[in-house]
Amino acid sequence: MTTIRILPPAGPAARRLALAQLVSSLGDGAFYTTSALYFSHVVGLSPVRIGLGLTLAWAFGSAVGVPLGRLADRRGPRGTAVLLALAAGAAIGAFLVVRSFGPFLVAACFYAAAVSGLAAARQALLAGLVTKQERTAVLAHLQSTLNAGLALGAGAGGLALYAGSRGAYLAVFAMDAVSFAVCAVVLARLPVVRGAGTVAGPAAGRGVLRDRPYVLITLVNAVLLLRMPLLSLGIPLWISERTEAPEWVASALFVVNTLGVAAFQVRAARGVHSLGTATGAVRRSGLILFASCAVMALSGAAMPVWVVVAALVAGAVLHLAGEMLHSAGSWQISFDLAPAGRTGEYQGFFGTGLTVARTAGPLVLTALLVGWGVPGWLLLGGLFVAASLGLGLVVRRAEPAAALVEEPRLADDQQGVGAGQGGPQGAQSA
Repeated sequence: MTTIRILPPAGPAARRLALAQLVSSLGDGAFYTTSALYFSHVVGLSPVRIGLGLTLAWAFGSAVGVPLGRLADRRGPRGTAVLLALAAGAAIGAFLVVRSFGPFLVAACFYAAAVSGLAAARQALLAGLVTKQERTAVLAHLQSTLNAGLALGAGAGGLALYAGSRGAYLAVFAMDAVSFAVCAVVLARLPVVRGAGTVAGPAAGRGVLRDRPYVLITLVNAVLLLRMPLLSLGIPLWISERTEAPEWVASALFVVNTLGVAAFQVRAARGVHSLGTATGAVRRSGLILFASCAVMALSGAAMPVWVVVAALVAGAVLHLAGEMLHSAGSWQISFDLAPAGRTGEYQGFFGTGLTVARTAGPLVLTALLVGWGVPGWLLLGGLFVAASLGLGLVVRRAEPAAALVEEPRLADDQQGVGAGQGGPQGAQSA
């Protein structure tokens, strides 16, 4: 009987990274579930101001993610990650006392910057503690842990929503602030990874924005990342406006996705270990996402409700499979094409693709799905296929440049593991 494994099976560094991920995602799951109603009912902000403030905050966080990632590269990712986890917790704590739009915007910007920088610093920390061959497998475990934590945290947030009291909302926010503090403690117990200082060699003086293939990869990947607002926004709107299915089905599909990633992401990433296998995984993901869109489009036909729901579930399962393959492939690509000693900076920039998808997603998905219906679904599926094929072409273009810094990167991996853990044996994981 095959067992589902969430935490990495071996390696103290990988397991502590997973524990830090689990702790912070528990608080985040509760926060994401309750934050909109907290800002509306407790703080007293209008939905328009909440949306505007969060949009501005995440744009700011995306912009500072690159310099914060560069700071992690130069000063050391462990210390930077610890400070940013504490900063994120402090920002959540600030939400407890804000009562107007101005302070809310400041706290939201502070939170988004800390979270964006923390994500980049964690990736740089992972690159220093885990061997190159193991990174994608460990990232798959971290993603599974993240989704499991979000699901459990969402349950706690649901209890607060059921209570509906100011005290319940404040308890959730306090829980999230504490979770980031505990995350910082866990990260502080990881081995030290030496900062790169001033980068030498072929990549010296090159900011990530001057690495045109990597910039193009990030932009093309942002198209594939439209799958995220598709699940949280596009599909619920489609169900509500264009199908006969009950609206609660959207929540059920979200749960299926969250639990599915937690259960099967590790297995989906097993075959991804190089740029070639990564581009193959992304290419397959585009085809599967197209199939998901086609099946979802069928749910808009005049059929019995149970058939409509069955089509939606089938489309969601295909979406899950495509998502996991895309995640595994994009992780491998984003790490392998980052120069030695620049992982934090490059991961900080690669993460901006998600901000682009979340910003453009509402407009694009509403126009395609609600406005155009079935043709919109097929066009969206075509975009996924085109982006998955295009990503492979850009990666092949970027490989010669990456080869120039391959030897320094391998040396850097060995130094990071040796300095942080006393030898390669300490980095064993999946």
